[in-house]
Amino acid sequence: MENIDVVELLQKLIRFDTTNPPGNEADAVAWVRGLLQERGLQTEVLARDPERPNLLVRFPGRGQAPPLLVYGHLDVVTTEGQPWSVPPFSGEVKDGFVWGRGALDMKGADAMFITALLEAHAAGELAGDVLLVLLSDEEAGGDYGAGWLADEHPERFAGIRHALGEFGGFSLEIAGRRFYPIMVAEKQICWLELTFSGPGGHGSLIHRGGAMARLGQALVALDKKLTPVHVTPVVERMFREIAAGLGGAARAAVLSALKPALTDRVLSSLGEGGRAFQPLFHNTANATIVSGGDKVNVVPAEVRLQVDGRLLPGFKPEDLIGELKTLIPVPFEARVVRHDPGPEEVDWSLYPLLKEVLEQADPEGKAVPLLLSGVTDGRYFARLGIQTYGFTPMKLPSGFAFTSYIHAADERIPVEALHFGVDALRRFFRAYGKA
Repeated sequence: MENIDVVELLQKLIRFDTTNPPGNEADAVAWVRGLLQERGLQTEVLARDPERPNLLVRFPGRGQAPPLLVYGHLDVVTTEGQPWSVPPFSGEVKDGFVWGRGALDMKGADAMFITALLEAHAAGELAGDVLLVLLSDEEAGGDYGAGWLADEHPERFAGIRHALGEFGGFSLEIAGRRFYPIMVAEKQICWLELTFSGPGGHGSLIHRGGAMARLGQALVALDKKLTPVHVTPVVERMFREIAAGLGGAARAAVLSALKPALTDRVLSSLGEGGRAFQPLFHNTANATIVSGGDKVNVVPAEVRLQVDGRLLPGFKPEDLIGELKTLIPVPFEARVVRHDPGPEEVDWSLYPLLKEVLEQADPEGKAVPLLLSGVTDGRYFARLGIQTYGFTPMKLPSGFAFTSYIHAADERIPVEALHFGVDALRRFFRAYGKA
């Protein structure tokens, strides 16, 4: 049986247009399933909707270590309205990169997981069973993917306590030093609808201070002000470990970011990289959808604003609502549209091994823990008592802004990063049985 090339595998995955909505992950799942069945692996497809299947693949180990979950999603976000330099579903290799929607989020990681597991399995390196799960629907909430599996088929994950998933293990530079953040926790979805009320009336009259005016004041406040700073345990550990890898003024600056009175000023002074860390210190709220009124000549008595809120670990929707009531200078009613809570505590037990693996793969790099500002399917597996570590290892070129290409035009991943990832994952699978 011929070996799998991670670059060719990623190209093939990108060429399946799994834009969600609608997703249509079935063809991609069928192709991967066939590839793995040809190699004698046990596979299973579970689906809430036949066009939105999830693939479960058991890689048998030697029975010398607990079972492990490795998972990724196959759906991608839209490319509409984006000026791409290459066709976004071509998987073209150009300038040392594989280009295409999903190259980073997260078909590149899927390709690394599949390749590393096939190689590790063939070499007899798996100390325990590994359950690979390729999921549908992550980009639209996971209701046909991880959420549905956790609710309807929890028995498939019996005995599993640790998982590798997205996002983490990619390199970034801080003050000239290369770091590899490993995701150990993530923020929580907290979508809100804010309703603003006021006197309605005929559009020909003069109106002041109504629902629309209040909405405007709220939008300005959300644009100009931040909610309070909170230093959570994971972020404190993250920044202290980053500081330990730096010296002089850079070290002092990173540590001073842990002082709430200085946090935002310090992070802003660190440029784009520092500002990317700001959501790790705040419950955030971004206005996304406005609705209200149904006739151009009628001033509405009520307008609604949908807000994409993200909570820090340990916080509740009422905490964010309270912060918004302080931030927004006009009255409103708040309704929770969706709250996906995350785990309250971090299981750190696998983190030291992941850190060791990355620092062996790149002796000039330093691995640190990460609180992810977004959310992943890890929140669903957390319901089953499974700790997810975001571990998609990538050594990226200096100046390559990883986050700026996710969900954006010209998404791409360096070919060398794919090979680095496979190597780091192989190192992990070899070491896992000895830990």
